[in-house]
Amino acid sequence: MTDRAIVAEELTKRYRDDLAVDGLSLSIQPGSVYGFLGPNGAGKTTTMRMLTSLTTPTAGSATVAGVPITDRGSLTERIGYLPADPPVFEELTGREHLRYVTRLHELPEDATRRRVEDLLERFDLLEDADRRIAGYSTGMRKKVGIIGAVIHEPDVVFLDEPTSGLDPRAARTVRNTLAALADREMTVFLSTHVLPVVDELADVVGVIDDGTLVAEAPPDELKRRVETTGDASLEAAFLDVTRTDQQARDRREPDENRRDIDA
Repeated sequence: MTDRAIVAEELTKRYRDDLAVDGLSLSIQPGSVYGFLGPNGAGKTTTMRMLTSLTTPTAGSATVAGVPITDRGSLTERIGYLPADPPVFEELTGREHLRYVTRLHELPEDATRRRVEDLLERFDLLEDADRRIAGYSTGMRKKVGIIGAVIHEPDVVFLDEPTSGLDPRAARTVRNTLAALADREMTVFLSTHVLPVVDELADVVGVIDDGTLVAEAPPDELKRRVETTGDASLEAAFLDVTRTDQQARDRREPDENRRDIDA
């Protein structure tokens, strides 16, 4: 690993006349949990897709785990990515899907078989591991997606709304897993609307609004900024730093071609 897990310099993405991400710069330490917050349509998913090489920036540059995001082949082996809607093969069973993922990463079968079983047990999926994913609930699919994102033990894992659709017990398992990943020096880039998860886990919080990073600090520091309001919560801090022209954002016409921008 380099001395920084993620470095972005003036990362920009423009769609026609719409500036989705505007000159974003980041410097994230290895082994940390970075909470990435923002209103709907602020540019969170677009940022994550650029950092995972799924979307090409209009301008700027970035490295993840020391690998330029332009080098997709090398980057894939160093990162994990869980989009909000996990890509799973419905015709496969949960166990088959995860073994397929390990083969994609060319992992040793003997070493990874036990890891698959351990993660299935941790996420309470062992009893359903041989059922087809087509019959899984939203929460079960999300758990399979999370396992698939970390099965190869990447240096950096990007998670977009990892607890959505999960019951409280499963959500707690995810939070415990994220904390354990950070303890093992895996960097977690976490985007979620569930602010208590960020407050509990994040070492640093970045807030993006209308494509621009408007705040970046540890959660406690952000909360201290609004202590005088009588509500020193992360939610109050988030609302305070995202008081931009919401009406202007709402007036934007939806563009069906911009599929990789968060809704």
